Amino acid sequence: MSRQTIEALYAAFARLDGAAMQACYAEDARFDDEVFALRGRREIGAMWRMLCEATASRPEARAHWRLVVSQLTDRSAHWEADYLFSATGRAVHNVIDAEFEFDGQGLILRQRDRFDFWRWSRQALGLPGLLLGATPLLRDKVRATAASNLRRFIERDGRPA
Repeated sequence: MSRQTIEALYAAFARLDGAAMQACYAEDARFDDEVFALRGRREIGAMWRMLCEATASRPEARAHWRLVVSQLTDRSAHWEADYLFSATGRAVHNVIDAEFEFDGQGLILRQRDRFDFWRWSRQALGLPGLLLGATPLLRDKVRATAASNLRRFIERDGRPA
């Protein structure tokens, strides 16, 4: 069942369906990657909806969106995404390794995505990412900006907790 949940998660992502992605998570799920540290299905779902809406709302970005999932197991996935970073319009090829834990119903309880932040920042941010991407200063700035963007999205979205 866990493999089916992972497949459903990434199939929804390929369709840019953030609501379907949210349905793959347990109520008390946790999600962590190099940018986000989220707690609960609502926050995690809001992140996916925000990212999907940002991509879908920009036809030039959507044309460049590509999701490739390989090496899928019952507890992990290797996936890659090609997209335009919304803040800069720069092309990004991100390579991610995800690890999962599931609850008794097969919903995602914990997800940890790992990617090379410096590689990502060089692509997404250009020269600032090249020069500062390996420093905590830039990572903290990106995390703070992402958290602020997510809070604004949740307020605007208005979905109940």
